[in-house]
Amino acid sequence: MGRRKKIICTVINDLSYDQRMHRVCATLAKEGYDVVLLGRIKDKSVDLTEQPFEQKRILCFSYSGFIMYLEFNIRVLIYLLTHRFDIVNAVDLDTIIPASLAARIKSKPMVYDAHELFTEVPEIVSRPYLHKIWSWIENKFVPTAWASYTVGPSIAEIFEEKYNQEFSVIRNVPQRQAIHHSKAGEKIILYQGAINAGRGLKEMITAMLHLDEDIKLWIIGDGDLYEEIKDASLATVAKTRIKMFGYVPPKELKEMTKQAWVGINLLENIGLSYYYSLANRTFDFIQAGVPAIHMDFPEYRAINEKYHIAELVPDLTVESIVKAVKAMEDDDRYNRLKQNCQIAAADLCWENEEDKLLRIYDKFH
Repeated sequence: MGRRKKIICTVINDLSYDQRMHRVCATLAKEGYDVVLLGRIKDKSVDLTEQPFEQKRILCFSYSGFIMYLEFNIRVLIYLLTHRFDIVNAVDLDTIIPASLAARIKSKPMVYDAHELFTEVPEIVSRPYLHKIWSWIENKFVPTAWASYTVGPSIAEIFEEKYNQEFSVIRNVPQRQAIHHSKAGEKIILYQGAINAGRGLKEMITAMLHLDEDIKLWIIGDGDLYEEIKDASLATVAKTRIKMFGYVPPKELKEMTKQAWVGINLLENIGLSYYYSLANRTFDFIQAGVPAIHMDFPEYRAINEKYHIAELVPDLTVESIVKAVKAMEDDDRYNRLKQNCQIAAADLCWENEEDKLLRIYDKFH
């Protein structure tokens, strides 16, 4: 029996939070690949949980900005050049330079996994010089991938048209779980994810002033704007009904999601990355049996037209948010949405994505 093929997956984030990469790496390991998930250790990093694959975090002396990116990419390149691999998986543009260079030097395949339209995220699209740099990196290195995939059909179409190469769709969906039937009277509106620009959290906090006193808001996650959002929540009259949890481990997050009455996925239309997004929280809410409020953007509209699991809002205004929440207070309507989540959950689960993922990597045997 020959040695197992080794895949090194490179990300710039702290591995503890990346549920998509946990699923990807676990599936590849289960199939018989020797998998290493390579990421970055941060000043607030928590201990890694045990996984069926190897995890390695690189320490950088810089924690943010250009110097951090440069240092991390150099360290990733050195790691890849000094460790054996048969396939390298670059996740987003953050690590595509060292992955592509190492793959070329070693004559090995590089697979690209685009979690988003990286050049169109708010932090980049609003800064022309930075946008120009990342666009150059994308144009230079994405075409060097031997295979590519992304999280949704709209982003795949954009990449295919731009680079004239196939982009498969591997949706960022959780594993199948039993639908939870929440207790009557628990009206918790839940946000889970990064606390970054354009997530509609300030608007949601303001909307709480116009909602019934029994409605609470839970904000779970961390990010660049955590302190700013925390200050906004403490400054409102509705502060006693708003709770911020910071980072919550994935297992605990699943249980908290099941307690929610309504999930929210409110995005500002700034950059194509948000407009064509298909956030993993969409599917987390479905698997937990929690109806949600989403933006009326293409991917969320397509899912809702098929399964009817959410209220869509046309814009990110307090008025639209309040109207959507009040629509959820119609018990008959809410219960239909909740039942539809159960139907959607059977389709929108990781078990239905695994074979597609494996076909991408197995062709390099």
